Amino acid sequence: MLNTRQLSIPTFVLTKKGRTMSRIFITGAADGLGQMAAKLLIAGGHRVVLHARSDQRAEEALSAAPGAETAVSADLSSIQETIELAEKVNKLGHFDAIIHNAGIGYQERHRDNSIDGLPPLFAVNSLAPYILTSLIQLPERLIYLSSGLHREGSPSLEDLTWDNKRWNGYQAYSDTKLHDVLLAFTVARHFPQIYSNALEPGWVATKMGGAGAPDSLADAPKTQVWLAVSNDEKALVTGKYFYHQKRREYHPAAGNVTIQKGFLAACEQISGVKFPKGNNLK
Repeated sequence: MLNTRQLSIPTFVLTKKGRTMSRIFITGAADGLGQMAAKLLIAGGHRVVLHARSDQRAEEALSAAPGAETAVSADLSSIQETIELAEKVNKLGHFDAIIHNAGIGYQERHRDNSIDGLPPLFAVNSLAPYILTSLIQLPERLIYLSSGLHREGSPSLEDLTWDNKRWNGYQAYSDTKLHDVLLAFTVARHFPQIYSNALEPGWVATKMGGAGAPDSLADAPKTQVWLAVSNDEKALVTGKYFYHQKRREYHPAAGNVTIQKGFLAACEQISGVKFPKGNNLK
């Protein structure tokens, strides 16, 4: 179990006189890094709405993060439930930031099928952030959790749903984490008035990362929180990739406009959800 009680609250999280309290929505906040980020934000005086995959998990998330505004549920492996989640979130009103934290790991040894016949890895890690980004009223800040493994992701966009390729969970996971960076950079290009960034939290001892993960668990939620609420000029940027609040090298394909467009087109075809029109469509 993650022990977040001993986490120190970074000064950039704390609301102070003359500084506006932020309202943040976090996907996958029932446990792990999503819950840790939520606790930091709540302790800092911000308003937080949690997401979990079921009603029961939503109740557990609220119990684990006292002070959260509310929690909403949806199974992100389902296209319809993800669309309905966007509707629920929009009914709650405007958010200053959204942290796309939800994700599943690469332990799947076989290509399983979601209710829509998709690999859950792709449905949750790639398609759900696309759908939510497209349908939720755009906030001022968008944060997408990726992984260092995105550098091993394939930019080919061929057979994204692994219908014809031999299943490889490690490669499928790496691909989805590249997709998250592609999406972050696409939003930054289409909506330059929004701060849209991606990050890697490090390989840490969460349920996904495993007990032997070597990176700092205490530091793992801080970058996404920093990007969500900090007024540090280093955080007020867009189309960047971070690790522990510092810019880091990313897969060169993530900035390729042709690949970005291809990813959007594929997600639209699979989900039936159109990406919103921005004011910079070059």
